[in-house]
Amino acid sequence: MDAAALREASRLIGRSRLARTPLESLPPECRPRSQAEGYALQYAVHSRLTRAGLGGLVGYKIGCTTKVMQRFLGIEHHCAGGVLEGGVFAGAAALRYRDFVRPGVEAEMAVRLLRDLPVADAPYDRTAVAAAVGEVMAAIEVVDDRYQDFRALGVATLIADDFFHGACVLGEAKPVADPDELAAASSAMLLDGSEVAAGSGADVLGHPFEAVAWLANNLSDQGRYLRAGEIVLTGSMVATRWLDSGDEVEVGVTVAGLGSVAVRFH
Repeated sequence: MDAAALREASRLIGRSRLARTPLESLPPECRPRSQAEGYALQYAVHSRLTRAGLGGLVGYKIGCTTKVMQRFLGIEHHCAGGVLEGGVFAGAAALRYRDFVRPGVEAEMAVRLLRDLPVADAPYDRTAVAAAVGEVMAAIEVVDDRYQDFRALGVATLIADDFFHGACVLGEAKPVADPDELAAASSAMLLDGSEVAAGSGADVLGHPFEAVAWLANNLSDQGRYLRAGEIVLTGSMVATRWLDSGDEVEVGVTVAGLGSVAVRFH
């Protein structure tokens, strides 16, 4: 994409996102044609949203890291989006339904990096990632179906708009005592106290650190890298649960060994 197309596409995506209006297909002249163009556009969108007051980039989310989510979205490969500071909440959050177009909730593990994963040391594997992860948390990702028809938009445009990311709620950060235990950790999602879905860390590419390694390598292909202090949402262990218009619900996620996290929509 040339500079003019990048500016126009980021303007259209940013305008739609800030106004909370469903995004339509971008005009052909500024539509990203590949994942590489989608990621380049994503960073332009981040700059625009940061200037609009949504905060700077503090980490990333990874989508389609589990078979259940790949089947759910009809996308067979992983995708990454950015996490902006204004959308990060701790412990238990109260969010307004009207601040989203069509919110959904996902049960995840999140990690916070202790050290950088520089481009020069790529490619990364699970062992290298384990040495760089400082803390792990139970998490809820709030996703947002802010599209007229996400299947018609194409994957590159979804990537440019952070692949459905809306916000996240992070539980208590805990050191990683035994990385192998994360794969065995079970998770449960509750709506108003009733369990509606369950999964485990092994559902995320066999281990959540495999997802982080993929992200580190994907960023290195773009000349970027994961930095100390950044958070990574490693992917939903359950299928997205979309909320109905005006739902007033309490969503809880419990991950064995990591405790619970909650969000209430009103």
